[in-house]
Amino acid sequence: MFWADFVDKKIYDCGKKIWMNKGEEQEPGKQELIECLKLLEGELGDKPYFGGNNLGFVDVALLPFHSWFYAYETCGNFSIEVECPKLVAWAKRCMEKDSVPNSLPNQNLVYDYVLQVRKRTGIE
Repeated sequence: MFWADFVDKKIYDCGKKIWMNKGEEQEPGKQELIECLKLLEGELGDKPYFGGNNLGFVDVALLPFHSWFYAYETCGNFSIEVECPKLVAWAKRCMEKDSVPNSLPNQNLVYDYVLQVRKRTGIE
């Protein structure tokens, strides 16, 4: 249960620090997010999924955040793939499963939502 809680709370909080801020104010969120993702990447190791050879509970808990990666990267001007290539490869592997892409929000729609919020709150 620890990993699911970690993903839900920590990743969300770090990501929000990126897309709800601008410039230097984003840096703490970016660094925290990268640290969190590297921790997850270390847990993933060389396994195809967090549960081993099969999609498991942690995979399912983390996958919705993949839809936000584009918004984090674009707003924060960094690359998750550069920082955590194994995690991005894991996400691509997960997206190849028939049930996964249709159950997640489109990354571009998430980014559009983020832009709307940033405009409404005066960040953009």
